[in-house]
Amino acid sequence: DLNESSTSFILPTMKVLVIVVLGLVALAAARPNEVFDFEGDDAEHEQEGAPGHSVTGEYKWESPEGIEFVVKYIADEKGYRVLESNAVPSSNGVSADGEQADLEGDEDDDGDDDDDDK
Repeated sequence: DLNESSTSFILPTMKVLVIVVLGLVALAAARPNEVFDFEGDDAEHEQEGAPGHSVTGEYKWESPEGIEFVVKYIADEKGYRVLESNAVPSSNGVSADGEQADLEGDEDDDGDDDDDDK
């Protein structure tokens, strides 16, 4: 009878333990992966995602004049792109280095405007 009573106690305890562990795993998987979080006196930076694959983030700072600037971005296999900002251009055609990307799809355009001189 001793074996039977200890077995009947262990089985429900194991079931509860398995349910708790599965719940914790599900909770951890559902949470975004916080990559970076920084907050200073006049600036802060938050970043989430999977490093090396895709991250999204936002950084803010306040100018000496009291104006708050915000940059929301994504960095993935296509590179770093500004999604929204009141500090830098956030057009699809502006790359991280500030160069204008090809918006028209003209691959033969060398950026030279002396075609009018011919």
